[in-house]
Amino acid sequence: MAEPKAPVKTENSGEIAPAKSSCAELDAFLDRVRSLTPAASGRGRLIFAMDATMSRQPSWDMALELQADMFRAVKQVGGLDVQLIYFRGYDECQASKWVGDPDALARLMRQVACQGGYTQIRKVLNHARRENERTKVNALIYVGDCMEEDVDQLSQLAGELGLIGVPVFVFQEGREPRAERAFREIARLSRGAYCHFDAGSARQLRELLTAVAVYATGGRKALQDLSDETRSIAAQRLLEQLG
Repeated sequence: MAEPKAPVKTENSGEIAPAKSSCAELDAFLDRVRSLTPAASGRGRLIFAMDATMSRQPSWDMALELQADMFRAVKQVGGLDVQLIYFRGYDECQASKWVGDPDALARLMRQVACQGGYTQIRKVLNHARRENERTKVNALIYVGDCMEEDVDQLSQLAGELGLIGVPVFVFQEGREPRAERAFREIARLSRGAYCHFDAGSARQLRELLTAVAVYATGGRKALQDLSDETRSIAAQRLLEQLG
């Protein structure tokens, strides 16, 4: 898989209901976040993967803004390196370098535009496994809306990630049923978590993304600081579950 220098140059499990998520659903998601192993020393590493195929175009700007909010919160914690990977078009799947500056990553994301093409989730999961072989990866976050691949192959790869301690946190835009079944299975087998979102649940998605990234980076103390500063419901409930 190509790893171009930033900026990238282009070439070719509880469910979160829209704006009405129950406490039980949110707690189920956060219970899986709790199983994350925060970076014990040095810097945490998080892979942020996104589907950039044409079906995501209508809400692309909203998604980029939410993800930028997550990176801004992580910047305050420090100690996190993030790698962006996306797929689109005909067999294009690109990964950035590992970036320690969240602002640089947000700028990098804004340069990505949607193009028609099939999903390439298998490549994303394979890439995460290879990166973990080089240096420990604390988590993989994936944002997408559909799935057009062999679910058994994806399940096998997700299970392998679970065995090596790389949980996949899947955020599904919309409710395409075939994709939901696959995404839930990927999250379960990797020991990650699944939730869905749409425009009506933007604030909740922002909080969940941020809670995952902050906890993976700095553990309980960083999460407590986030809760104190922002009054994030997601952060507060995760702290309650951590006991």
